[in-house]
Amino acid sequence: MTVERLSREDRFMLWPDRRWPQVNGALLVLDGRPLSDRAGRFQIDRARSFIESRLERVPRFRQLLYVPPGRLGGPVWVDARQFDVSEHVTEIAVPGPAGEAEVLAVVEELWCRRLDRSRPLWSMCFLTGLPEGRVALFLRIHHAIADGVAAIATFAGFLDTAPDAGPAAAQPWTASPPPSAGELFRDSLRERGAAVRRSVSPLLHPARTFRAVRGVWPALHEVFADQPLAPTSLDAVVGQGHNLAPIRTSLSLMKEIALAHGATVNDVLLALITAGLRRLLSGRGELEPEMVVRISVPVSLRLAERAQARGNVISTMVVPLPVGNPEPTVRLRRIAAATAGRKTISRPSMAIFPTNRLLGPLMLKAIKRQRVNVASTNVPGPGQPLYLAGSRILEVLPFLPLIGNEPLAIGAMSYAGQFNIMAVGDRELVPDLDHFAEGMRDELHQRRVELKTERTTRPVPVCS
Repeated sequence: MTVERLSREDRFMLWPDRRWPQVNGALLVLDGRPLSDRAGRFQIDRARSFIESRLERVPRFRQLLYVPPGRLGGPVWVDARQFDVSEHVTEIAVPGPAGEAEVLAVVEELWCRRLDRSRPLWSMCFLTGLPEGRVALFLRIHHAIADGVAAIATFAGFLDTAPDAGPAAAQPWTASPPPSAGELFRDSLRERGAAVRRSVSPLLHPARTFRAVRGVWPALHEVFADQPLAPTSLDAVVGQGHNLAPIRTSLSLMKEIALAHGATVNDVLLALITAGLRRLLSGRGELEPEMVVRISVPVSLRLAERAQARGNVISTMVVPLPVGNPEPTVRLRRIAAATAGRKTISRPSMAIFPTNRLLGPLMLKAIKRQRVNVASTNVPGPGQPLYLAGSRILEVLPFLPLIGNEPLAIGAMSYAGQFNIMAVGDRELVPDLDHFAEGMRDELHQRRVELKTERTTRPVPVCS
């Protein structure tokens, strides 16, 4: 039997999970009419049947994370002996009138719940009672299963490009037996042998090792050895409660802003975050001229097709945000220059960072010294509308987990021409998350007005 161990990258996502749940999430708004009866009542059984019929496309959703005892090696994926889709696909009626504030209040509570390690590490909760026949779906997938790119590829197994792609009958499924202790032990010996070879190889090839270390040192310097910044009120350890703030715009506007300033869409996102931080820190009386806040940005190391993405294959990039500069255009250009330089740096997988009891705390101390207190991600989504069980997905808002001393995380995703952003803040450390979101929205509005003015004042070419 093949023993399916978690990769080193996937195991890295379990380490902070002891204190800060590492879950990727998304809030989808659907046209719920295809999943409702003639009276407009949502049919949860119909949704469960459809999702169960697609589970063969996502094997990880019927597997458990099993940690073997003793010296039998690292965590493995095993089939759940008993699987009940109703434990993972649930329904909550949102108290009416179910506007966005009421939906987000329910999602905030769900977002803070831990996934049960005794079951497969995912959940889908349908939120009903929304106006105009809409239904929200809050999806959570443990980070050990997938990073942001892989989470989209994983969830795509349940989606269609047309509304009439009906569900096939759920195929009979029988759990495969877990590996025996002997199989785990033999596989663990092979795993330890490979680890020994990896540790000895640098000693046998010192020149090659030196070149490799020299190549990734600039990336490590960003995380561990850059000049510490002055402390702010954001420099504190994340707690348990969270609050949420959505920001919506269009992908075309983001691209137009980027093109006008020689930047990328992600540069524009970082500039919006910078504007939000200016509003937040100004409201706290902390904003200073030439102030800089560092943000961590995940970098995908995938070489294969994103549609086939699985697990975690990421590194991280630290970008200085010129929060203290009052000029939006100057801020965007500085960010674009900083990211352009950092993109040329070779970056190691996050799995190289130690997580054991001796070196793990030292690594955390070095990272905390840099005061990287904000995180963001920008995941390209599908350009065309998609459907779940015949219901059109109207919008998608991504969620990032909070960790360590990063009490503010901003996730962004494009979908069918939209560019939607969800800011997640620690409830105690960022109670004024609405100020941050308003700063981002005001910056977007200002950019939109500037582009409109430029288009109307642009000289019209005269044909001779």
